[in-house]
Amino acid sequence: MTDATAAEEGPRKSAPDDRATAGPFDDSEANPVRPYIDLGGIKVLPREGLNLRLEVEEQTKRIVAVGLDFADSTLQVQPFAAPRTAGLWDETREQIRGQIRQQGGRVEEREGPLGPELLAEVPVANPDGTSGKRLARFVGVDGPRWFLRGVIGGAATSDVDAADKVEALFRSIVVVRGGTPMPPRDLIPLKMPSTPGSA
Repeated sequence: MTDATAAEEGPRKSAPDDRATAGPFDDSEANPVRPYIDLGGIKVLPREGLNLRLEVEEQTKRIVAVGLDFADSTLQVQPFAAPRTAGLWDETREQIRGQIRQQGGRVEEREGPLGPELLAEVPVANPDGTSGKRLARFVGVDGPRWFLRGVIGGAATSDVDAADKVEALFRSIVVVRGGTPMPPRDLIPLKMPSTPGSA
């Protein structure tokens, strides 16, 4: 019973009960014939109206996040390596909450369609120099040996229809953890998509 004890000791995994069948998916659970856009650590299913941006770190030139523009909303996703038995989302939520409060923002935790999520009001500087606030939803799902984090902005923070579409987009993502040993919390490497096939 050592596995059960280990799972109890580490932070619990946080994921929808139907994650294995409704996503976000592990590479081993994904439909092999679907025409995914391969970004290394994640695969994204193309759909009408979806724009994809890669966020690159200035100094290292490595891709640190994938931005998806869809349904008048933005979804930024990052896949991380995670322990086999424990989850990262509970601890990550605490860190995000602390960061937002430090910046002078407001944050509340609520139960969302993907499990616990944070709804935050983040202070931002407007182009004209005034300060404003931006709404953001922070979502996360613990999978087998990975953790997928998402930040939702735009219409999907308040509009139910847009939220449904963006949540479905998040759930359609496939995480490719790979067999390389990686410390927990390390970003799973992302790459430029190869040119899509004729699919």
